[in-house]
This record gives sequence, C-alpha cells and structure tokens, in this order.
Amino acid sequence: MPELPEVETVVRDLRPLLVGQRIRAITPGAGKLRRPWQPAWEAGLIGQRFEALHRRGKWILAHVGDSALLIHLGMTGQLTVQGPDVELANHVHLRFLLGAGELRFRDIRRFGSIEWYATPGEVHALLDTKLGPEPFATQPAPFATAIRSSARPLKAILLDQAVVAGVGNIYADEALFRARLHPRTLGKDVSKPKCELLRMAIIAVITKAIESRGSTIRDYVGGSGLRGGFQHEFCVYGRTGEPCVVCGTSISREVVAGRSSHTCPQCQNK
Repeated sequence: MPELPEVETVVRDLRPLLVGQRIRAITPGAGKLRRPWQPAWEAGLIGQRFEALHRRGKWILAHVGDSALLIHLGMTGQLTVQGPDVELANHVHLRFLLGAGELRFRDIRRFGSIEWYATPGEVHALLDTKLGPEPFATQPAPFATAIRSSARPLKAILLDQAVVAGVGNIYADEALFRARLHPRTLGKDVSKPKCELLRMAIIAVITKAIESRGSTIRDYVGGSGLRGGFQHEFCVYGRTGEPCVVCGTSISREVVAGRSSHTCPQCQNK
C-alpha cells in the first residue's frame, strides 16, 4: 500500500498538471471501487476547476471549485495525468477529462476510492478525527507520551495512524532499524531518549524516501508515471536473509502486530 512518501510524490507530480484545469467530463469504468463512484457527484464537479491539491497522511485531498475530492490509493491505486492519445490501460476505473489531458485512476485490486464532498472543510474535519500529526509536525513530549503510555509493540504503535499519520509497514521497519529498536519492544518499555531517537528516525527515513520518489515494490508509480527509487536503499524491509548493512548479520523476518516485520537480530537486539 502506498505510504506517505509515495502519496506525497503523487501530489507533487500532479499539482502543476491539475491546478487551474477544469473538469469537462467524467467517465466511470465498469468495475466498482471499494467505495463506488456515485454519478450524482458529477453535477458538483463538471465545469469546476482544480484549485488545490494536498496530502494528509496517506490521503489526497483535491479542492475542486467549492467542493472536494477525497482520494485513497488503496493497495494498487495509480493516479496519473495522461494525454488523450495515450492508450487506456486495463483497470482504469475513473477518467476525468480536462482541458489538457485526462486524470486517470487505475486500481488493479480496487481497494482505492475517490469520493466527493460538498466542501473541503468536511474532508479536513473527517481526516482530523482519524489521523494524528504528520511525522514532520510531531513534538518530542507528546510523541514520547503516545509511545510510553501504550503496552502495544512498537510496530503496532507506528502503524496506528492516530499516533502518527502516513507511516506504514515499510517505513516503520526502516525507522525502527535506524533507531535500533525491535518491533516487538513494548511502548511502555521505551525510554524518553529512545522515543526521541525513534521520532527523528521516522522523519529522516520519510524525508529520504520522498527525495527518492517513494518505493516501488509492485504497482506504485508517481503522478507522472515514474517509479520510485527508495526500494534500492532499504536497510531491512524485504531483505530477509541478506546481510545487515551495518554489522553483516542476516536480516530476519517475523510477524509482529499482524504484519511482516524485518529486523537485524544484532543491531535491534531486544
């Protein structure tokens, strides 16, 4: 599933291509998304202009006229602007015809969604009830409190979007390795200095991943159709059996909080 760096890359790619463009027509595909597209929404969109494009956690918020689109890429969603002469790929479920080109939403597994809201304020309010602070907006004391007040494993805490927004399986593993913390360590057992190491590790990993346009594991591409490159810089994620980049110990894999987790047994010794 695309995480914060991938979604941020999509937004940065699409912003100059979309803002200022008017929606001339909308063509839904035959397949239904996780939240089906409602034809009634089109009355509030056709003829309106994209005013702004933002990211919050793993969500994309598009201001269209006075209304808004809330977009989630799901597991395999791709949101790109294509020329009208570009051949239509399989699994394109929504097409927004613009003044120049088309905004196309492709989703092989159909877990993604695009929903219309009457005002952007509705979407901001909805997301604020679901999501904690962005990694770059976290503060040492509240972050440490959120970690140390929990008896859950660190992996579960980092995957909780109410604690920090946008971090998923890949970047949780990478941040925990950078902070030299094991994903099974309970939050209540982490010292305040270690909490701060973890907070800074999250920011560092996310920043570096954005610079590399995110990670392409299977289907992810940015808004321009280009793949990510951070997968070539993984220290632990997906590297089971390979040598640790620090000490040479074989990377191990185990299931923590219901998710595949990758660690160095030496560097992240519990």
